Amino acid sequence: MSDLTHPWQNTSLPPRERAEKLVRAMTLEQKIAQLHGAMETIDIYALAAQATDSETGLEQLAAQIRVERHVTAIDELGIPRFRITNGPVGVGMGDGTPSPPATSLPMTIGLAAGFDPELAYAYGDIIGSETATLGQHVLEGPGVCLHRTTIAGRNFEYFSEDPYLTGVMGVAVTKAIQAHDVIAMGKHYVVNDQEYERFRANVEVDEHVLRELYLLPFEMLVKDAGIGAIMSAYNRIRGVYATEYRHTLTDILRTEWGFEGYVQSDFWSCRSAAPSLNAGMDHEMPDAKWLNETNVKAALNDTSLEIETVDRALVRRYTQMFRFGQFERPYDPGEIDARAHGAVARTIGAQIAVLLKNDSGVLPLRRDAGAIVIIGQSTFVDEACLGGGGSSKVIPLYTVRPLDGMRDVLRELGSSATVTKVTVADDLSNLDEAKNSASAADVVVIMAGLVATEGADQRDANMLNEQNRMIEELLGVNPTTVVVLKDSNPVLMPWIDKAPAVLEVWNQGAEDGHVVADLLFGVVNPSGKVPTSYPRSEADTLYAGHPERYPGTDEGDGYPVIRYSEGLEIGYRWFQAQGITPLFGFGHGLSYTSFDITDVTVHAPDGARAPVTVTASVTNTGPVAGAEVVQVYLGVPVPGQPPKRLVGFQKVFVAPGESKPVQITIDPAATNHPFSVWDYGTQRFAIKAGAYAVYVGNSADNTPHTATITVR
Repeated sequence: MSDLTHPWQNTSLPPRERAEKLVRAMTLEQKIAQLHGAMETIDIYALAAQATDSETGLEQLAAQIRVERHVTAIDELGIPRFRITNGPVGVGMGDGTPSPPATSLPMTIGLAAGFDPELAYAYGDIIGSETATLGQHVLEGPGVCLHRTTIAGRNFEYFSEDPYLTGVMGVAVTKAIQAHDVIAMGKHYVVNDQEYERFRANVEVDEHVLRELYLLPFEMLVKDAGIGAIMSAYNRIRGVYATEYRHTLTDILRTEWGFEGYVQSDFWSCRSAAPSLNAGMDHEMPDAKWLNETNVKAALNDTSLEIETVDRALVRRYTQMFRFGQFERPYDPGEIDARAHGAVARTIGAQIAVLLKNDSGVLPLRRDAGAIVIIGQSTFVDEACLGGGGSSKVIPLYTVRPLDGMRDVLRELGSSATVTKVTVADDLSNLDEAKNSASAADVVVIMAGLVATEGADQRDANMLNEQNRMIEELLGVNPTTVVVLKDSNPVLMPWIDKAPAVLEVWNQGAEDGHVVADLLFGVVNPSGKVPTSYPRSEADTLYAGHPERYPGTDEGDGYPVIRYSEGLEIGYRWFQAQGITPLFGFGHGLSYTSFDITDVTVHAPDGARAPVTVTASVTNTGPVAGAEVVQVYLGVPVPGQPPKRLVGFQKVFVAPGESKPVQITIDPAATNHPFSVWDYGTQRFAIKAGAYAVYVGNSADNTPHTATITVR
């Protein structure tokens, strides 16, 4: 195939020029065939209903989606079959028969707890590498919606309640994925922060709230990571479907931010032909429900759609394909190095666990602990807790069960301790047996948790199957008892005062058994920090007593309207603004050692008109090596702003007795607009005059070091 015959194959040309040449050579029918995925249209609800139970129905649906995540090739033009795989917690449902297995990684909420962009890059590197190895072109992730509520079904695949932490981690993951010439796709754009009625719900949100919170991580993906694609959400925004909302898809994303990639619909989120394409959506997945020949040709004929708009959509996608060399790369799927990638997953998993409580130094457990019993319900003690319910579920290459992992680690430590397991029935019918085993053991490890899923929010923040009662009754039976939580979301802990030690390890994925044992026995010192606040009770949440905030109310249009009337007060901002003390606040995390943060200075040579430098010294005052996260918050002197916003952080590993310097730069010109607020008059971010408080510490609620920056 010569460059003369097919000039778009000339690799010396810029990607966009190649894309334009290709589109000029296409017939109308070829263009329309490339506007959408190739899956045959199915009724997903009927499919699920055909099954004898919902789990089987979802599996049948997943099987059909797995083998159809692609756009058909056009061989005569050299356009390859465009292969798309889900994410963002690993290589999920992709284009294959069946969808190939991959490394099951910890959930993204856990990754955020690492507070470490290098760790996020390693995570994205695994995902990007495996996507490329499996011959896929696109990874649908990272997800950067915020944890507005603690019960949202997809919080597990989003990062946190804070836009800056979310953005920093999302940028690192994106860069790593795209380093493998795989297109990363930021999702779900935008305010898809709940699963309840996601196909129908309308979100009403003030512009400054949208800009300062919910759009901010997407802005960082575009400007700081050069992300190749964005996925548009299911929900309505201000009465308009997200796939048809020109304000976000064009005015903000392209005109203001300079995004040069393409916008794909979430699966079946496209609701029209001409309105969607005109607004800035470029590609419909997984089928041609709307962007088919009948609809597109009719829209062209009645001039509600112009051919230039169709061309624009294709040029945007092909530009990214040419940018990452995907036209030249043959389909030649290889084999994933499961053990090597699993070792990385084990390292990541151990660094993201959060030691929530550790009275009297119960943890780490002694390596000669004697008789250890693991107790919990099947999901958490019998198999590795993979998590990721819904379309981003990964088929694991292998898994490590809790019992096997603990025995492996004890053997590696040369320990003579023994480990047994009691699986508690979901109805707690054998709880007495578990209590007897706990009484007879030297050490009790209770494993409990929550596995959330796409498509449904939780009813409340309690763990299912009366696990709170199970824990309550087991605590106190044996003084050496540790609670290990394996969660997708923060959970309520009515038993917390009785628990000597609580370790949050999240849904760990394949290496669950090894990671938990590494942490319990001190092979690794936990260093994670809470990425989303744990409320003490449901009554403390922003939506308690406010159905208009969640799950929304019907205001007369026939669909739920969710009003973000709390404004900027979500997460720790909500708790601090309302004077409510959370159970475990944002940034909280203990260690098996102790740290001092001293010698804090704030250098602001020109107020907030130039980069501000925060320096500190971190000293490990305890007996073992560990890591601390220095966190910098800003108090913005503008009415309506919450008490604090995170503007910088740095994780530092320190040996016993060692001190290490930390330097954090807060650049007012950075993409996250650290000093700025949205100005309605100028329709842009602006730094207002006033005294800005700088807070330095190791959590949002523990910032003993303060300074003031005056902006005139």
